[in-house]
Amino acid sequence: MKKRYKTALTIAGSDSSGGAGIQADIKTFSALGCYGMSVITALTAQNTIGVRAIHAVPPEFAAEQLEAIFTDIPPDSVKIGMLYSAELIETVARMLTRHHAGNIVLDPVMAAQSGDSLLQEDAVEAVKTHLMPMASVVTPNVPEAEILLGRRITNVAGMEKAARDLAAFESKSILVKGGHMEGCESTDILFVPSQNRLVPIQGARVNTRNNHGTGCTLSSAIASFLAHGLPLEEAVLKAKDYLTSAMEAGAAYEIGKGHGPVHHFHRLWKTLDRSS
Repeated sequence: MKKRYKTALTIAGSDSSGGAGIQADIKTFSALGCYGMSVITALTAQNTIGVRAIHAVPPEFAAEQLEAIFTDIPPDSVKIGMLYSAELIETVARMLTRHHAGNIVLDPVMAAQSGDSLLQEDAVEAVKTHLMPMASVVTPNVPEAEILLGRRITNVAGMEKAARDLAAFESKSILVKGGHMEGCESTDILFVPSQNRLVPIQGARVNTRNNHGTGCTLSSAIASFLAHGLPLEEAVLKAKDYLTSAMEAGAAYEIGKGHGPVHHFHRLWKTLDRSS
């Protein structure tokens, strides 16, 4: 019998430096045993230092890409990243609804690691209205959660309350990421509304400036494990472990003059090093 790939789709922007966006997503899909596909929503001219320019893809062309994928290779999971405009968000939501997409991981990308904005102001409400209700999990970091809620978050208790409040937008679960907080541990908060359950996910904080694309990598890792059929909480835990290992392995490398990428293929490269 013919074998079948586990398939994962990223709907996101292109990062010309390869550390974030669809490049990081497809690297992650591939590293975790999925056949990766992409719908490009924007072209960015960026590197490890910052974003130089953004060229948004017309919403009608994004719709054509989605139609091409879903009518031929329906994905087992979908990761949504940078969408840039409200019109594009509405188009993506309409197409995903039309094709009954499932296992949707929403990473509400609003700014690059350098701080450059990747989302127009009027698009924030569109994210809450059109995308969050269809998501299996939404993965904001603390600054993104602050924008979505319009308030500051300064500690873990604030992250827990933020996760509960973000659940009001009807996502199946919320993962508030604590990478921007201080301390020797990086604590994420997973909230599952249907069980009224908060799950603290702790991990050692990796001391590295090579953290470009960490949000993209984590969300696409969750999508990968969901594509393999893992339950949500297990998918999140395994994705966190993968990202931590990728950051630890990537810390030893120097690439670019700013925030370098994580090492997506650290497991494969370790195997190749042993065989050489």
